[in-house]
Amino acid sequence: MRVVLCEKPSQGKDIARVLGATQRGNGCYTGSGLGVTWGIGHLIETAPPEAYGEQYKRWALEPLPIIPQHWQVVVKAKTATQFKVVKQLLAQATDLVIATDADREGEMIARELIDYCGYRGPIQRLWLSALNDASIRKALGALKPSGETLPLYYSALARSRADWLIGMNLSRLFTVLGRQAGYSGVLSVGRVQTPTLKLVVDRDREIARFVSVPFWTIEVLLAHAGQSFVANWTPPAGCTDDAGRCLQQPVAQQADERMRAAVSAQVVSVETERMREGPPLPFDLGTLQEVCSKQLGLDVQETLDIAQSLYETHKATTYPRSDSGYLPENMLAEVPTVLDSLVKTDPSLRPLVAKLDPHQRSRAWNDAKVTAHHGIIPTLEPANLSALNDKELAVYRLIRAHYLAQFLPHHEFDRTVAQFACAGQSLTVVGKQIVVTGWRQVLAAPAPDEPDEDAQRSQVLPALHAGLSCPIGAVDLKALKTLPPKPYTQGELVKAMKGVARLVTDPRLKQKLKDTTGIGTEATRANIINGLLGRGYLLKKGRAIRASDAAFTLIDAVPPAIADPGTTAVWEQALDMIEARQMTLDAFIAKQSAWVAQLVQQYRTATLSIQLPPAPACPQCGSPMRQRTGKSGAFWSCSRYPDCKGTMAIESATGGKRSAPRKRRTAPKAS
Repeated sequence: MRVVLCEKPSQGKDIARVLGATQRGNGCYTGSGLGVTWGIGHLIETAPPEAYGEQYKRWALEPLPIIPQHWQVVVKAKTATQFKVVKQLLAQATDLVIATDADREGEMIARELIDYCGYRGPIQRLWLSALNDASIRKALGALKPSGETLPLYYSALARSRADWLIGMNLSRLFTVLGRQAGYSGVLSVGRVQTPTLKLVVDRDREIARFVSVPFWTIEVLLAHAGQSFVANWTPPAGCTDDAGRCLQQPVAQQADERMRAAVSAQVVSVETERMREGPPLPFDLGTLQEVCSKQLGLDVQETLDIAQSLYETHKATTYPRSDSGYLPENMLAEVPTVLDSLVKTDPSLRPLVAKLDPHQRSRAWNDAKVTAHHGIIPTLEPANLSALNDKELAVYRLIRAHYLAQFLPHHEFDRTVAQFACAGQSLTVVGKQIVVTGWRQVLAAPAPDEPDEDAQRSQVLPALHAGLSCPIGAVDLKALKTLPPKPYTQGELVKAMKGVARLVTDPRLKQKLKDTTGIGTEATRANIINGLLGRGYLLKKGRAIRASDAAFTLIDAVPPAIADPGTTAVWEQALDMIEARQMTLDAFIAKQSAWVAQLVQQYRTATLSIQLPPAPACPQCGSPMRQRTGKSGAFWSCSRYPDCKGTMAIESATGGKRSAPRKRRTAPKAS
C-alpha cells in the first residue's frame, strides 16, 4: 500500500482528490492500494524535563543544567487519535510519499513520525508550492528521492533540540533567580523570542530617553505662469543639526524678516532627472505582513491566517510561508494561464490585462534568488471571490496586484530640483512630474522598500529656468520640535526582525543574517510575537506594541549573548552546515549542550537587580494584586483569589516607568 503523509487535513483532502482516493475514513482517505493521511502540525513533541528524571519536576537551581543523553519524544495528548491513524497506516505501507509543507519544519513533521513509528520502507518526497489540482499533478510527476531532503530533517531537529536546551534551562534558571529577588512571574527565555523582545525594549527606552529639540523652518509661496508652488528655506551652515534643521531661532527670524521684505525670488539653477522605478517584487510572507499591518491594520498572525486560508481553503494563491519574493524562470511559461485565470476569476480585470505584456521579464524572475519557496502569487486556476470575506479579499487583491505589476511598464517621472535666492537666503524646490504611470496603476501606494525621499515635498512645477524671477505670495515661519521614534507596530516589528543585521557589527554574522532574512522564519515570526503578547512581555496600545515591566526585567537579567541576534546567525551557519552534510546533528547538539551548561554555571550564583513594579490595588476589595497568566495572556489578579475574583488588565495598571540598563556579566559566545 502506498501511503501519502500530509501536514494538514486540507492538504490531505486536495491530494487525495487528485489521486482518486475518494473513500473517507477516520483521519484518512483511501483508494485502490492507496492511503492519504495527515498530521495536524506536529503530532509528536520533545519530552518535557520531568521525563528525564523526578528531580526535574520542581523548578530549582540544583538539578540544572538539564542535558538529555538520549532524547525522548512523546505523542501530543490533544492529537493522539490522529497519531494512531498515522501509525496504523505506516504499519501497512509498502512505500511512502512525504507531502508535508516543503520546508525545514514540514520535513521534521513527517520524519519524526516515520522514525517514531519505525517505518523502514522506501520514501519519496512531494515538493508543492500550490494546492490547486494542476500544481499537485505536476509535483506528483516529479517526486524527489528521500535522501535529497533528509538533511532538512536533521537541521530542523538540531534547531528544535537546541531551542529546547535554551528554553528549558535558562527559563528555569532566571525564573528561580527572579523569585529570589522578589519577582513572582516566569522569566521565559528563547533564542528568537528574547532578541525580538529586546528590539521592543530598546525602542521603548529610546522613546523614554528622547529629549525634544526645537527647530525652525520657513516655507515661501512662489508663483510663475499662473501656478503657485512652495519653496523651503535652506538654513546657513553652523546653525543646523545633522539633519539640516535650523536650531537657532534668531537666525530663522532674521531670514523670515528679510524674505518678507522681498518682492521676489530668483532662480539660481534647475536640474531635472528622469527617474525609472521597476515594480516591487511579489510578496514574501514578512513583507505581506508588514504591508497588511500598515495598509489594512491587520495583526501579523491574522495576515498569516488569511494567507494560509487563501492557499489551503480557496486555492487562490500559492504557499504563503515563503521568505523569497522572487519567482523561478520556468514559471514564465505559466504566465498566460495565470492571467487568463485571473480574468475568469474577476472579469473586471479584462481591460487591465489587455494592457499587460505577458512576455515582459521583471527582476522578479531570478532562479538564483529563489529559496525553498518562491514569492506568493495567484494560482493557475480560477478562484471563487464570492467565497472570500472582506479581509481575505483585501489581502488577495494585494497579492494579485503585485503579480500584475510585473507585466506593466516602469513607473517614470521627472524629478526637478530648483535652487532660488531671496534676500540673501537660499531656497529649494522639489518637483515631480509623472511621465509614465506604469505599474502604479495597480499599486498606488508606495512599496514598503521604496525610498520616501521628497514624498511630502514633491509637487508639479511650472517651467523654470535660471535667472527667472518669481513673485513671493507668502512667507511662513514655523516653530517645530523633533519627535521621538514611534513605537513598533506588529508589521514594523516583523520588518525589524527581518532587518536585524543592521544591529550586528561582525561582518560575517551581519551577512549571515542578511542571507537568512534576520531572526525567526516566515513561518514562526507571528507565533513569536503572539507568544510575547500572551506571556505579557508585549502589550497592545492601539496599533502599537510596547514592552511591559516584565520585559525590561527579563532583558536586564539574561546573558547578552541570548538577546544578541548574532547568536541566531551563528546557529544558522551551523544549521546550513548540517543541511550541506558538513556537520552532524550530534556534533551540533554537543556544542550547544556545553554552551548552555557554561551559561548555567556562570549565572547560577548571580543576584538579579530587579525593579519590581508596584502591585495595583484590587478594584473590588483593595488588596494587593499579583500578575498571573491566563488563556488570553498576562493579567493582574487579586492576591485573595479565589475568595476575591477581582482582575485588571496589565496595561491598565502599568505606570510606564522603565528600568534603566545595568551592567551585566559577559556571557560566553554561542557555539
